[in-house]
Amino acid sequence: MLRRLSVTMTATATLCLLCSSPTLAASKKPTQPDKFPPNPLELTTPDPLLPRSPKDKQPLTPQERQNLEPALDQLNQQAAATLQAGDRITAFDIWNRELRLRRYLGPLAEVQALSRVGEIAWRENERQEVQYITQRLQVIQKQAQSQKTTADLQLLQALGQAYQGVRSPKEALQVYDQVLVGVRQQKDTTAEVNILKIIGELHLNWFDYASAAATYEQLLTFASSRGDRANETAYLQQLAYIYKQANQPEKSVKIRNKLAEVYQQENNQIQLVALKQAIGSDYEALARENPSLLQEAFKNYEEAYTTAWQSEQFVRAGEILQKLIALYRSQGQVEEALQASQILLQAQERSANFYGLMNAYDQIGQLHLQRKDYPQARTAFQKGLEIAQQLNYDEVYFTQQIQKTSGRSSQ
Repeated sequence: MLRRLSVTMTATATLCLLCSSPTLAASKKPTQPDKFPPNPLELTTPDPLLPRSPKDKQPLTPQERQNLEPALDQLNQQAAATLQAGDRITAFDIWNRELRLRRYLGPLAEVQALSRVGEIAWRENERQEVQYITQRLQVIQKQAQSQKTTADLQLLQALGQAYQGVRSPKEALQVYDQVLVGVRQQKDTTAEVNILKIIGELHLNWFDYASAAATYEQLLTFASSRGDRANETAYLQQLAYIYKQANQPEKSVKIRNKLAEVYQQENNQIQLVALKQAIGSDYEALARENPSLLQEAFKNYEEAYTTAWQSEQFVRAGEILQKLIALYRSQGQVEEALQASQILLQAQERSANFYGLMNAYDQIGQLHLQRKDYPQARTAFQKGLEIAQQLNYDEVYFTQQIQKTSGRSSQ
């Protein structure tokens, strides 16, 4: 009896499976669950804070707006408090309700609220919420595409700021490009400069160095034409950084030479030293393709360490001399490298850099070995050993170098 019942139940289950299969029961397709939930900002359910049904397209009266605004501010405060209490889901449910209702106060008020909540959503890593807000911003942007009045420019700027908040640089740049066209049509140069700054920072933040450079070149032209020295210097500094990051030494040299003129006029020796060192490095890189530029590298390194010495920047002078010595050695200019090494010794002594002083003696010893001047090499290594013993560092190395020179004579 039990066996018969088991067979009957198995057969019934098999029949149910067959009937539910798409092959044998094509008319009964299973319902697919929604892959993407609806955007809560697009819901049109009635809300008790609204004076009328959402289906009523009539704009709110001034009194109705005045009544609604404080209620929405209260929702914002409630959501913030809920988030602080640790209930993220409820907090963003409240914010979404506020955002749906902000729409009735006009596009500018809605975008400003979307910007505020979008920044919070990004910070809290609420990716779905960021997506909802971005989608809503895109809808508002499309509605504003054909508008060209001053008020609409304000809306577009708010959209750009909101896109920045949800980290959508492509959309933000599209909006700011529209704003740029608008302010240029109005011949508002102050607004144009401000928008260019925002565009430049956006490109830079997202590592688009080519576009950032083009934007800051425009800003530099503006500043130069108006005699705005402070901003001209700032834009030159920014361009020098951009071209360095973009690994474009030729353009970097051009900008840095302009910047060097500014520092010289201002007698800004600290900045000038660092800049001359950087220019030397740029010319050194360019000389790999064009050896005739090598003299420019030597010239700028020499000017850099001379200025550093005069302004008592002995640590920086030591760094530059190291670069200069390495460049001399790469060109087989041993005598020049030795002369620079003697100056390096003085720089390390004045900056009390004992490790640097020890390494400088080692470098001098190696240069004398290259010249096969063994007595001079041994003297340098012995001085290096004295410092190594004081530092309790690399004593074995210097002892070995001294042993290599023992019994040899200059040829």
